[in-house]
Amino acid sequence: MRELTPKENYLRLAKGEMPDYVPIYMIYGIPFNGMLTTKSVSPNIFNVNFSGPEGGTNIWGVKYVSSKSTGYQALPEPNNFILEDVTKWDRVIKAPKIPDSIDWEAMAKKDIEAAKIDRTQTAMLSQSQFAPFQSLMSFMGFNEGLIAMFEEPEAVKELFNYMADFYLPIIEKTLDYYKPDIYNMGDDTAAKQNPFVSLEMYRDLLKPIYQRLAKPANDRGIPIQFHNCGRCEDFVEDMMDFGVKYWDPAQTSNDILAVKEKYKGKIALCGCWDWKIPSAWPVVNEEEVRQSIRDTIDRYAPGGGYAVAANPLGEYGDPVMPMVDTWVKDEMIKYGKDFYKKSR
Repeated sequence: MRELTPKENYLRLAKGEMPDYVPIYMIYGIPFNGMLTTKSVSPNIFNVNFSGPEGGTNIWGVKYVSSKSTGYQALPEPNNFILEDVTKWDRVIKAPKIPDSIDWEAMAKKDIEAAKIDRTQTAMLSQSQFAPFQSLMSFMGFNEGLIAMFEEPEAVKELFNYMADFYLPIIEKTLDYYKPDIYNMGDDTAAKQNPFVSLEMYRDLLKPIYQRLAKPANDRGIPIQFHNCGRCEDFVEDMMDFGVKYWDPAQTSNDILAVKEKYKGKIALCGCWDWKIPSAWPVVNEEEVRQSIRDTIDRYAPGGGYAVAANPLGEYGDPVMPMVDTWVKDEMIKYGKDFYKKSR
């Protein structure tokens, strides 16, 4: 019998089906040893790119900065917030006009060709580009943003829906012309140990917006993957309500095994690997790194519903980290390849 391609194997999880081997979620879509399971390809119609030390300003007027300490990942500039009073959001937050001249078909063809992916082998993901919670925090900062959600929920809802009105036509065009295998949403609503908001607030302010953003994918039968860091297991059932089939990175501060048992076959867990830089760094033991991958797969892969995803992070330019990353990726492929065959 023919072995499933990495794409076919990964997409089985969306249907609650058993994969042939442990799927791999490629966070950054970089091929390794010939394998590329997933890659994000989305339109960037406003040409916003904050990579590098210069940073930049997004389409809503938020200034982003980056530094070596963040690995040149852009973050909202500290203490430079554009919205002080959420009840006056309409005086500050102005959606740009989407150009009528966009040739969506030609743009999609160009972007997909530029990605250089074999779509028979690799599942293409398209990003929603709108994270309501994170957007509000970037406008106001965490203190004022959270206070606004508590004191002025109706104004926050108006702002979220205004932004959703802007993004929904882009989402629909993306799904129709890029034809992704998976629609990728995300919003970091939790810290390591607890969510930033209560379940009640999540359901009142955030879930209705996620439902709006998810509807185009649900209407088209495209499975949804949702990124949410931290201990956010409180929201898993609600995520499933708006069509989420994959949750990443499913960090270990969550009770992952309990989630997997409760929602078996309904949502796939992607990640579940946490690794800390050893105190003896830059001295690092290859076998210990590889064993951490084997232990993760042993713990979470039995019975399916799991994709391994591991991305070791360290200081930008550290010469040791690429070596660790190579061990991690190599072990994910090697150990996961025959995992289910051995358990039969």
